[in-house]
Amino acid sequence: MAMDNNNQLLVAELEKLLRGGTAHVGFEDATAGLDEALLAKVPENLPYSIWQLVEHIRIAQADMLDFCRNPSYQALNWPDDYWPKEVAPKDNAAFEESVQAFAADLEAFIQLLRAGDLYTPFPHGDGQTLLREALQLADHTAYHVAEIVVIRRLLQAWPPAK
Repeated sequence: MAMDNNNQLLVAELEKLLRGGTAHVGFEDATAGLDEALLAKVPENLPYSIWQLVEHIRIAQADMLDFCRNPSYQALNWPDDYWPKEVAPKDNAAFEESVQAFAADLEAFIQLLRAGDLYTPFPHGDGQTLLREALQLADHTAYHVAEIVVIRRLLQAWPPAK
């Protein structure tokens, strides 16, 4: 089914929102140039490290993508399945894998937006639509990306070195 101009415009705006960079920093910029030693630091009075936030964002996005694509979707257990317990990745390769998985899942979600029906509720949900999931994903990601930026500021690692 061909998308009309209004839906094309909406999808284009949703893509911008999901990628960040218009009204807020995007995930890619927030995680760029991070020194491996900073990934496990938990600033005083804050509950998470940058690693935990990055991995949480990835897990939540993967879960939302799975919900949108999978009629047999099984919900994860909140909050245990959404947050890593370790404050640090196993190694820098694990961090890079998480960042790359986030990027791949984001592209897959955007492809769903471009091809999908934004307004019809998913049969396996309780009223959720692709539009609602896109807005929730953008909101959730932006919230936690802002936390990454704050931690980087507290650790004197923001803005990233060019």
